Amino acid sequence: MTYLTSTSLDPRPAGDRLRDLLSGPGLLQIPGAYNGLAALQAKRAGFEAVYLSGAAVSASMGIPDLGILGKEDVCFFIRQIRRATDLPVVVDGDTGYGGVLNAMDTVRSFEEAGAAAVHFEDQELPKKCGHLNDKKLISPEEMAAKVSAASRTRRHLYIIARTDAAASEGFDAAVRRAKLYLEAGADAIFPEALTSEDMFREFAKQVKAPLLANMTEFGRTPYLSAAEFGSLGYRMVIWPVSALRIAAKAQERFYGKLRDEGRADGMLDAMQTRAELYDLIHYADYEALDNSIKKTVVTDSMRGLRAKTT
Repeated sequence: MTYLTSTSLDPRPAGDRLRDLLSGPGLLQIPGAYNGLAALQAKRAGFEAVYLSGAAVSASMGIPDLGILGKEDVCFFIRQIRRATDLPVVVDGDTGYGGVLNAMDTVRSFEEAGAAAVHFEDQELPKKCGHLNDKKLISPEEMAAKVSAASRTRRHLYIIARTDAAASEGFDAAVRRAKLYLEAGADAIFPEALTSEDMFREFAKQVKAPLLANMTEFGRTPYLSAAEFGSLGYRMVIWPVSALRIAAKAQERFYGKLRDEGRADGMLDAMQTRAELYDLIHYADYEALDNSIKKTVVTDSMRGLRAKTT
């Protein structure tokens, strides 16, 4: 199967396909995939959607998650993942990369790139990772205007409003903001950096909407399983940077060993084989497609010559 010739791709808009997944029972597990290869691996493992994290993309580019990443940088990765897997992609849209008009433009750009959903957060620029200190928020009304504008301009994109208020303004303020964002048109709410199982449970009791939980490592949130989040009332859970953390640690070990030993074959057991890689990326299918296409025949008329007559 190649994306160049596949006729099996679902023709429905990505946002509609995500809604169908969320209309079923249970919780939707959405692992982070920071490029096309990772997304292929997530799909092969059986996941039905993936998450594109701004923090993971930034880190993969060698820069911090401080609002430096631009909209077009993210669109590049959306297109890459969509092309590789056709899975619905939930995308970290940061603050919408500016004000109301920027958020509207981001919605259209993400839709055109193939995204299924976007979440916008209520931080000021420069924004920070949700699990760091000293986050500064825009007013609830300003964020509600941004959500309303995003909802108005989308064709199918699923709009998730993220609030970082729990750490900056307190739990009750986070609940108030969430309810306001739902009134403004958000499809779901993402309460960031809740610090206990009880907080997750109480938030779900007070905010009657589809909720997304962030199960990031080394942050403020306790380690909970997908089943536990489901029992607390959440419909989606993301593991935004886990795959990148594992890959980065493996690369760090490899580079150290290569430096010390001057050879890489001592780590063959830790490597994906050439055959495994080719199978994952459907190398043979692309090769067969290439071989099946005949070389273009250049005719006299294409050269601008008239056919001979007798």
